[in-house]
Amino acid sequence: MLLCVTASHKTASFDLLERLSRHPETVAPTLVEAGAEGAVVLSTCNRFEAYVETDDLDTGAVLEVVAQATGIPSADLDGSYRVVEDRRVAEHLFAVASGLESVVSGEGEIAGQVRRALTGARKDGTTSPALERLFQRASQAQRKVKNVTALQRAGRSLVRLSLELADSRIADWAAERVLLVGTGSYAAVTLATLRERGAVDISVFSPSGRAELFAKKHGIRAVSASEYAATAQRSSLLITCTSVSEPVLGPEQLQRPERTASAGCPAGSAGGSQLVIDLGMPRNVDPAVAQLEGVALLDLETIRLHAPIEELQATDAARAVVREAAEDFHAAGSRAAVTPAVVALRTHIFELLEAEIDRARRRGDEDGMVEQAMRHLAGVLLHTPTTRAHELAADGRGDEFVTALETLYGLIPESGAGEAAVSDIAASDVA
Repeated sequence: MLLCVTASHKTASFDLLERLSRHPETVAPTLVEAGAEGAVVLSTCNRFEAYVETDDLDTGAVLEVVAQATGIPSADLDGSYRVVEDRRVAEHLFAVASGLESVVSGEGEIAGQVRRALTGARKDGTTSPALERLFQRASQAQRKVKNVTALQRAGRSLVRLSLELADSRIADWAAERVLLVGTGSYAAVTLATLRERGAVDISVFSPSGRAELFAKKHGIRAVSASEYAATAQRSSLLITCTSVSEPVLGPEQLQRPERTASAGCPAGSAGGSQLVIDLGMPRNVDPAVAQLEGVALLDLETIRLHAPIEELQATDAARAVVREAAEDFHAAGSRAAVTPAVVALRTHIFELLEAEIDRARRRGDEDGMVEQAMRHLAGVLLHTPTTRAHELAADGRGDEFVTALETLYGLIPESGAGEAAVSDIAASDVA
C-alpha cells in the first residue's frame, strides 16, 4: 500500500512547516526501521511530505514515526496534515511535481526538488521499487504538463514573485546594492532574475564558505565572514536563500548607529531604507530585523499571501494531464501485479501444446497443418483469460484471478515473472 502524509501551506502554519523542515533526513530511515518497505521525504519551503510503501504500518503508526523523527509532538501536528492513500497518491504527487499544489501555481523549482527527494532516498537506501516507479512517473508527468500546457507560463516562481513585490519599493534596480546570502540552486535562480531586472551591483555571502566559488562562476563579488555585517549594513536589498537551520541575518548584522536616511545610507531604495527578502526554509532571517528603523522584511509567509490567481484554463488543462498520467500509472501497476499469474498460465498451456504437437508429428503431421491449428487455438484460448486478468487487476481484484488459477490448474505463480512473456501472449493471441 502507498500512502502520503502531507503538510503544506494549505494545511499548516508557516512556523510548523519550518519546524518540520529542520531535519527531514531523519524521517525516511526511521520509517524504514519501523517496518515500512520504503519511504521518500519531500521537504520544501512550503510543504513537508512523507511517501511510504507499507503493509505493516497504518496511518497512525506513520504519523507517530514522523513525530518521533522530527521531534514534534503529535498534538502539534493535529489538523495540520492530510493523508492520501492508495490510488490517490500518484495523482497527488504528479500534481505536486507539476507545480499545481505550489504557492505560485506552475512554479518550476518543485520539479527539481521532487527529483532530489528520490535521489536522497536512493542514497539513504530507503526507496522501494514501487516508490521508484512512482517518482520516476512523477517527473514524466511534470515534463508533459510543461510541454503541453501553459501552466508554467501562467505561473511564476517564488523568486520572481518576490522581486515583483519589491518593484514598488525600488525606483532603479541598477542603483541597488544587492547582497545575496546563499550559493545553492535558489541563489543561482535569484541572481539570474536580479540581472533580468537590471541589477548590477551584486555581492554574495555564504555561511558555508562557498562564496568565492559561486562569485567566480557568476562574475560577482564574494563577501568574507569578516566583511559580512558591514556589507549587510551598506546594502539596500538583501536576499537570503540558504538551507541552514538557524537564522543567518539578524539585528546584530544590520544594526548601525543611525537607521535614518543620510549621505552614508544605502542608495536605490526609497528614502535610503533597506529591503530584506527571506526565501529560506527554515527562515534565514530573524523576524526582529523588521523592528529596525528603515528595514522592511518580506518573508515566505508574506509572499504566499500575494500569490496570484492563475489562469483557470491552464490549470484545468494541467489537471487533466495529471489525471491521465495517474491512470496510466495505475494501469501499468495493475498489469504488473497479475503478470506472474498470466505467465504461469501461458507456460502451462504452451507446455501442453508442445506435447500435443510432438504427438501429432509422430503420427504423421508432416505438412504442419495440425501444428498450425493447435497454435492458433492456444492463442485464442489464452486471449480471454489474459484480458480478464488485466480487467480484474484494474478493479483491484487481481487476487481473484490468482486464486482461480490455483483452483483450476493447481498453478502457483512465481514472483518476478517478466513483462516480455505477456507481450508474447498478445502476439500469439492473433497468430
